[in-house]
Amino acid sequence: MKAVIMAGGFGTRMQPLTCNIPKPMVPLMNRPIMLHIVELLKKHGVTDLVMLLYHQPSVIKNFFRDGADLGVRITYVTPLEDMGTAGAVKCAEKYLDERFLIISGDLLTDFNLQKVIDFHESNKALATITLTSVKDPLQFGVVITDKEKRITQFLEKPGWGEVISDTINTGIYVLEPEIFKFIPEGENFDFSQDLFPLLLKKKSALFGFPVKGYWRDIGNTDSYREAHHDILKGKVGVKVDEPRREMAGVDLRVGVDVRLGEGTVVEGTVVVGDNSQVQGGAEIKDSVIGRNCIIEPGVKLTRAVVWDNVYIKKSAKINDCVICNNVSVGAATVMEEGGVVADDTAIGEESYIKRDVKIWPRKLIEAGSTVTGNLIWGERWKKSLFEGEMIKGLTNIELTPEFVAKLGCAYGTSLPKGSHVLVGRDTTLSSRMLKRSFLGGILSAGVNVRDIRMVSLPVLRYKLRTFGEVGGVHFRQSLEDPATTEIVFLDADGLDFSSSMGKNIERIFYKENFRRAHHMEPGGITELPQVMDFYREGFFRGLDQQLIRNSKTKVVVDFNHSPAGQILPQILNDLGCEVIGLNTYLDEQRGSKTVDEKPNSLQQLSKIVMTLEARAGFWLDPTVEEVVLVDETGRIYQPEEFLALMTTLMLKSGARGAFAVPVSAPSVIEEIAQENGSSVRRTKSADRAMIEAAISPEVVMAGSMSGRFAFPKFQAAFDGMFTIAKTIELCSAAGVPLSRVLKEVAKSSFLQGKVPCVWEKKGGIMRKMSEDSLDKEASFIDGIKVSFGNDWVLVLPDQYQPVIHVVAEAKDPKTAQRLLEEYIQKVERWKKELAQ
Repeated sequence: MKAVIMAGGFGTRMQPLTCNIPKPMVPLMNRPIMLHIVELLKKHGVTDLVMLLYHQPSVIKNFFRDGADLGVRITYVTPLEDMGTAGAVKCAEKYLDERFLIISGDLLTDFNLQKVIDFHESNKALATITLTSVKDPLQFGVVITDKEKRITQFLEKPGWGEVISDTINTGIYVLEPEIFKFIPEGENFDFSQDLFPLLLKKKSALFGFPVKGYWRDIGNTDSYREAHHDILKGKVGVKVDEPRREMAGVDLRVGVDVRLGEGTVVEGTVVVGDNSQVQGGAEIKDSVIGRNCIIEPGVKLTRAVVWDNVYIKKSAKINDCVICNNVSVGAATVMEEGGVVADDTAIGEESYIKRDVKIWPRKLIEAGSTVTGNLIWGERWKKSLFEGEMIKGLTNIELTPEFVAKLGCAYGTSLPKGSHVLVGRDTTLSSRMLKRSFLGGILSAGVNVRDIRMVSLPVLRYKLRTFGEVGGVHFRQSLEDPATTEIVFLDADGLDFSSSMGKNIERIFYKENFRRAHHMEPGGITELPQVMDFYREGFFRGLDQQLIRNSKTKVVVDFNHSPAGQILPQILNDLGCEVIGLNTYLDEQRGSKTVDEKPNSLQQLSKIVMTLEARAGFWLDPTVEEVVLVDETGRIYQPEEFLALMTTLMLKSGARGAFAVPVSAPSVIEEIAQENGSSVRRTKSADRAMIEAAISPEVVMAGSMSGRFAFPKFQAAFDGMFTIAKTIELCSAAGVPLSRVLKEVAKSSFLQGKVPCVWEKKGGIMRKMSEDSLDKEASFIDGIKVSFGNDWVLVLPDQYQPVIHVVAEAKDPKTAQRLLEEYIQKVERWKKELAQ
C-alpha cells in the first residue's frame, strides 16, 4: 500500500518559524516534523511514499532524497500551481493505481493506521476519513456519522453556534483509486470543501472512523510549543536520535560530543543535540536544545525549544519560548512565555522580551531594550485579526497608528487597484486618529477613498448599496470598553465581512505581501457631502409620509451622543413629528455612553415619556443599529417583546411575506405570521446570516434578538433610525396605543440562561448535546434546538465569550422553567464529565 504525504503548505500561521524553511521541515525534538510521519508510516508497513511538494521543495528533497537511508521509497510530485489538496493529489494519479493513504506532513500523531486501513477494507469504502475528538473543534472540520459510521454531515471550520460535535477530520484518509474520477483535471479542488461534500451528495461509500490516541495539527507556534510539551510529558512517543544518559530522576538524552558542565542542574526531560555545550551553573528543565549550541552559566531554560547554532549568554532566563537557528541571546535577557525568535537574530544584553512576542529573522535588538510587540508587523495581536466582521483592540496600545496603517495597506492590497472604498467613523477623537492612519495604508496600495467622515453605520451601509465602491470601513468606540476601538469591515453590498474576506486580509497582513503603488499612482481622497441628502431621500421613500404627518406623533429619543442626533430629529420634524431629543450633542472627548449606563438611561427615558405623555420613547444604541422601545405607559420592552410587537404591527398594516428571525426567537412569531398568511425564516444569530436572509425579495422584515431590525423596502441592513420612523408609521396605521398591540397575541414563557464554559470544552458539550438529542426532534441551524411539541429548548455556544447560552420557551411558565433548569443542569453535568 502507498501513502501520500501532503508537504506543500506555506506555513503562514507558523511564521516566523517557517520564514526560511518549509513547514514540514520545522524541527520537532531535533528532527523534521515530517520525519516523524515517515517513521509512523514505516511502523505500519507503509514504505512506498509519494511526497506532494510546492513551497521550497528543494529543502525537503535534499533531506529525504530517495528514502533509501530511511528504509522507504520516495517519489516526489511538485504541482506547478496551487491546486488545492485533492487537486494536488490528482497530479500524482499515475503513481496511485491501488488503495492509498493520505496524511499531512505537519501532524504529530501515534494513531494505529492499520486499524483505519482494516476498517476501510471491511466496509468496502470508497473513502474513509480518520476522525478524533478534540477540545476546540472550531479550527477543524466537524464530521457527523450515523451508527454504521457512514458520514452524514460536514461542518467545515464552524462557528460555535454550528458546533454539534467535537469529532473532527484529522486530515488522514484512506482512498480507493476510483476516487480520481470525482476530481476534475487542472482545477483547484479541496478534499474537505469539494470532494467529500460531492461524495456525500452522490451517496458514495464515504465513512468516518473514530480513532483514539494522540493527534495534533501543528498549525501555529503555540501548537508547536505544546507538541514539545506533550512529548516531554510522555503523552506521545516519538523517536529521539540522542541516546539516553543515566542520571537519577531525570530523562536526559544527549548527542555526540555534548559537554555538560559541573554543577549543571537538569530536571524533567531534557534533550541536548550533537556538539552542544551546557556550562556549569546552568539550569535546564523540560527543554530541547539543538546542535552546536552554547549555554553559559546561570542560564535558566524552562520548557524551551532551542534550534541549532544558538548562543545563550550568562544569566539569561527563557521560559516556554522557541529560539530558532543562528540566534544569540544577550546576558541577563528575560524572555516571557510564548516568545519566538527567528533565525539570525541578535538580542542585546539585559533585554526584556514580553509574553507572546514574535521576532522575525535578521533583527538586531539593542541592549536594554524592552520589546512589547512583534518585530515585523506591529503590536501583539490575537491568533486571528478578525472577530466576525471587525477588528478590535485597545486604542494606541494594540491598535496603534502604525498597526492600523499596515492594516489599511493589507486591505487595499486585497482590492482592485484604482477601485474606491467608503470610510466613516463615529464621534470620538481616537476613531478619527486611527482612521487617518488607515487611509494612508489604503492609498499606498493604489486604492481611492471616499471619506464620509463622521457618520452612523446605517448611512454608510446605505451608500454602499449604490454604485461606486467595492467595500466600506467604519471606526467606532466599543460600548463594552471605551478604551477599545472597533473597525467594522463591509463588503460592496453593505454586508458584514464574511470569514473568507477576513482571512484574505489576514494572509496579506501577516506575510506583509503588500502592493505598493507607483509614486505617481497612489489613491486619492474625495468627500461625499451629499450622502446625507441621498440617505434622506431613500428614507422618505420607504415610509408612508402622509400617514405619519396626520398622526402628529410626539416621541422621546435618547440619541446617546451618536451622529444620529444630527440627522434623525430633522427627518422626524419634516414628517410632522414632535421630537424630544436626549443626549443629542456630540462630545468628541467623551464619546458614546457605555453599556453600564444603559439601565439608568432607560429608566430616565421611561419617566420622561410618561411625564410628557408621549406616544413612545426610543433608546438608540450609539452604533445606531439597536433600539429599545418604551411605550406610552413607560414600560420598557425586552428584545423578544419588541420583535413580536413589530411583527404584529407589520401584519396589521397589511404587509405579507416572510419574516427573518434567529433560531432563538420565540415561537409566537410563527403563530402571528401564520395567522396572517405569512411565514417565518429561521436563521443563524450572526448579523450577516440575518441580513443575507433579508436580501430575499420575499422578506418584508428581519428582526434580531437584540432590538435590531431591517426593512428591505428601505435597506436590507439594521438601521435604528429607520426602525424608529417605521415604528411610528406602523403605530399610526394600527390606530391603537403601543401598550395594547400585544394584548391579543398568545402569551408564552420565554427564558434565557447561560453557563460559564471554557473554550476547550464547548465542542465536547455540543457532542454530548447532539447524542442526547438523537431520539428527539432537533434542528441544527445555530446550536442545537430540541422541540417538545410547541415547547423547545436551545443550547448555543457563544461565538466570542466563554459561555454557553440556554434558551427555553413554553406555553406554561413552569414548563419553561423546568426545561431551562434541566438543560442548564445537563450542561453543568457534561462539563464535569469532560473534566474527568
